Amino acid sequence: MAKTDTVLAIDIGADSIKLAEFSCPPGGKFVLEKFAFSEYGGDLKEEELLSALTEKLSAAFAENDFKADKVLISISGQSTFIRFVKLPPMGEKEERVRQVVEYEAKQNVPFPIEEVVWDYQLISTGVESEIEVMFIVVKDTVVEELTNAIEKFGKEIAVVDVAPVACYNSARANEVGGNECVMILNIGSKCSSLVFIDSGRFFVRTIPIAGYSITQQISKEFGIPYKDAEELKRKHGFVALGGAYEEPDSEVAATISKIVRNVMTRLHGEINRSINVYRSQEKGNKPAKLYLSGGSSVMAFTPRFFSEKLKIPVEYFNPFQVVSLPDHINREQLAEVAHMFSEVIGLGLRHITSCPIEISLIPEKIKKAQALKHKTPYFYASAASFILCLALIFLSLSKQETIDSNKVILAKKIVESTEALKNEVKSAEQTKDALANELKDAQNILFGRCNWIELLNELQLKVPDKMWLVSIVPGKDPNAGGATTSTGEGGEERGAAMPLFTRKGTPKRGGSSDVADAGRLEWLEVEGYFFGAPEIDNFKQELAKTSVFTDKPSEIATTSWMPAREDDKNGFNGFKIVIKLKTPFNR
Repeated sequence: MAKTDTVLAIDIGADSIKLAEFSCPPGGKFVLEKFAFSEYGGDLKEEELLSALTEKLSAAFAENDFKADKVLISISGQSTFIRFVKLPPMGEKEERVRQVVEYEAKQNVPFPIEEVVWDYQLISTGVESEIEVMFIVVKDTVVEELTNAIEKFGKEIAVVDVAPVACYNSARANEVGGNECVMILNIGSKCSSLVFIDSGRFFVRTIPIAGYSITQQISKEFGIPYKDAEELKRKHGFVALGGAYEEPDSEVAATISKIVRNVMTRLHGEINRSINVYRSQEKGNKPAKLYLSGGSSVMAFTPRFFSEKLKIPVEYFNPFQVVSLPDHINREQLAEVAHMFSEVIGLGLRHITSCPIEISLIPEKIKKAQALKHKTPYFYASAASFILCLALIFLSLSKQETIDSNKVILAKKIVESTEALKNEVKSAEQTKDALANELKDAQNILFGRCNWIELLNELQLKVPDKMWLVSIVPGKDPNAGGATTSTGEGGEERGAAMPLFTRKGTPKRGGSSDVADAGRLEWLEVEGYFFGAPEIDNFKQELAKTSVFTDKPSEIATTSWMPAREDDKNGFNGFKIVIKLKTPFNR
């Protein structure tokens, strides 16, 4: 860093608050400049904790004059929901991992996901075939209340962490658990956090057994208020030794020591259960050492008790190995509370270096407010630039107005000229359309010049040897009514159309002076004679096979038979067929 940077770390516990201001001068040092510790006091109800926190924060800021504007806070593990989920490998698809973790969060969180703040991080398991994800969830109202209480003092929240995670980061910075599996037991007021550090792996379990449980038992045993029971615990409390040992002279101290041992025994049972879960479900190694921290861990004989129970070495965790202490720090005062500052140091490390686990539970509303605050200077600069631009634009507009006026006059002339050309083009298009229609009519005439030839050729090709045609006239749909196929007296047929082609001597159909219809030819009426056996059905079938006549039997009218002509002595029989053209055409 180019200059000295300061940051304030605050660990908000269930019954106390720890503050430390760190500086980061050039050279990578991590210096403790100021620290403070304060307890809320008494057995406070949940609705009283926020006001007690605000009161203690106000006193701490007034007495210590913390100058850092950026604040990193950690909240108790009791207020959070921590879950570890194993997933199959997903490569580098971080978005997919987040979707899976969000799904798991929705399945396991006991309240709506819209009402919580959550974050996650991938945890190394040492097994390539799987990845482990830790996600941490906390109700957004809890975080907002705490952050609002700190922002009232003009501070900016940079990180919201969780106490067990901050403790883990502090331990890793102090090279704890680098080559073996160790545990850190933080015995607090309302809960205890058991952190597993296994060659870089991380696992945590929150246990609801701590100093508060001891004080409650003392209060119940002696029938005294919580505050008096807490005072007795601090004055006479120690872990009673197992086996044959000499009890203290004070009966009160002996009773309290037994109560403490009973609670510690329950805590030991939960630790054993946690170890079994870690080894069976997480495939972790057996812990080789236990470190103690937290306010309730300093009672006499606590390390000896856990060492005898767990059969492993036990000692207190010293997180200050990575922190430089200047001369103005009161070392004696610090030594009294050093066992409770592991989380605070873990928070401070988040500001100067990259930590193994980095989560942040800042609510989205606060993120947006901070982003807006950071953009405020840019907003003012943009506003000034905007005003300057407006002035320049105003000056240029006066000059541009004259230029634009001249352009408008020129544009009008161009528009008038364009309109004239447009009218000429429109007139030319109309002429073109008229000529196109004439051309189309001429093309239709040319295309239809062979229609009759093709029709007559097809008829001639399909006429059998013993059959000949005497009349081909336009016909009408026989199903439409008023057709020309009715037969009169003497076999003479009546029709509305004049024959197109008739045999010499054959009677004319429809009168002697009728003129053929000049309209569209769709039906054709064919008359003829045959000698010998009738072949009318075959003739109709052959006509249906042509490309000229319809192939639908319903569009070929039933044959009308005509008697032999009077001048024909050979017994020829006549016929008439009405058939529809496949493609009608103009006559």
